[in-house]
Amino acid sequence: MKIVKFGGSSLATGEQIEKVFNIVTSDPERKIVVVSAPGKRHAQDAKVTDLLIDCAKGYLQFGEAKSSFEAVIERYDLIARELSLSDEIIRNIHDDLLTLLNSDKSRPEKYLDAVKASGEDNNAKLISTYFKQRGIEAHYVNPKEAGLIVSDEPGCAQVLPESYKSLYKLRERSGVLIFPGFFGYNKKGEVVTFSRSGSDITGSILANGTKADLYENFTDVDAVYSVNPAIIANPKELRELTYREMRELSYAGFSVFHDEALMPAFRAGIPVNIKNTNDPSKTGTKIVNEREHTDTPVIGIASDNGFCSIYVSKYLLNREIGFGRRLLHILEDFNLSFEHMPSGIDDISIILRQDQIDRKQEEHIMMRIKDELQADDVKVEYDLAIIMVVGEGMRRNVGTAARASNALAREGVNIEMINQGSSEVSMMFGVKEVDEYRAVQALYEEFFASVPV
Repeated sequence: MKIVKFGGSSLATGEQIEKVFNIVTSDPERKIVVVSAPGKRHAQDAKVTDLLIDCAKGYLQFGEAKSSFEAVIERYDLIARELSLSDEIIRNIHDDLLTLLNSDKSRPEKYLDAVKASGEDNNAKLISTYFKQRGIEAHYVNPKEAGLIVSDEPGCAQVLPESYKSLYKLRERSGVLIFPGFFGYNKKGEVVTFSRSGSDITGSILANGTKADLYENFTDVDAVYSVNPAIIANPKELRELTYREMRELSYAGFSVFHDEALMPAFRAGIPVNIKNTNDPSKTGTKIVNEREHTDTPVIGIASDNGFCSIYVSKYLLNREIGFGRRLLHILEDFNLSFEHMPSGIDDISIILRQDQIDRKQEEHIMMRIKDELQADDVKVEYDLAIIMVVGEGMRRNVGTAARASNALAREGVNIEMINQGSSEVSMMFGVKEVDEYRAVQALYEEFFASVPV
């Protein structure tokens, strides 16, 4: 049995939904279909989820959001007309959304979650209606009915372990099951959404819960690329990579998956196949627990910006017991989370997202570090980019760090910091944001230029 998930771009129009129908019905093993809300039809378009957020904010602030509401209904109406569906489905979506928007607003986070989730929920109802019209036994499945119970954390829900036993029962149901992504229900029966890319998370949870043989994730690209195609033209496509590699790449800016999305499938050992809705015959990229390693140590390069570093220097810092704990305690007092912490004999750097910290906080943090830790020097550096070089093969290859450093040096990119994860699957380089693209290009040239595409 396969769990099949389709992203927003795959469901943005009636034509795209016809492709989804053909893909699902071409393989009887595709039993459970997880759907997103309609996405963008073109670059300047709006996602339905974004329109729903505008709706919710308008109702919370002004008690109405006429233009956003009409835009949402118009999107569903156009899809329904393209699929020759009756007006009844649109009337139901209209009435359901209006009721939701006029519901209790005393807890804005809960209200926003419920409105956001309606995008996937209504799309699942529309798609199941279309499948039935085409003569296929199809059933809309509400996550509450299925037993998808999650933690009560609006916008960042976590699946609760008891869900999996309930979800396994979906295997017993007949027909094609259309399941809305992005949300579950807390123990009180209230809608709670997952974090970004929440439909990917739903698909991964269902793959785990139903003990599926494969989780197919359909999107709008043929495969995962070794590097961002916006930086490198025609980059190498990846046929296979491990969960660890994908998680490292996702963390550092790969947009195919949010780094949390695959964890439920990974824990159950279920492979994931990323495929293109617009060209389903392509092999795509398979994400697995283990893969055969080639002679190439690096499988992918990812980058992200918007980081800063807090640099702390103190003579014989490495001999001072509890220094790191006390430093992190100061950051905790300011509610700051860190990303990396490379250190040396006399110094340590804390890398964090710079949107967490403002200039006033910076002054207080520096003062506390100097006063409480008797640091010799403390400084904050902004506008850094993180470049991740990722590959299971790095464990078995000598000189990968040297090759990467030399490549950056040849391009004239100064390395602000370097750190290798304890798993030896990734290596992190910190550079100035202005050097991000040049750094990625230099590293791609070093590790992939001689590798056949």
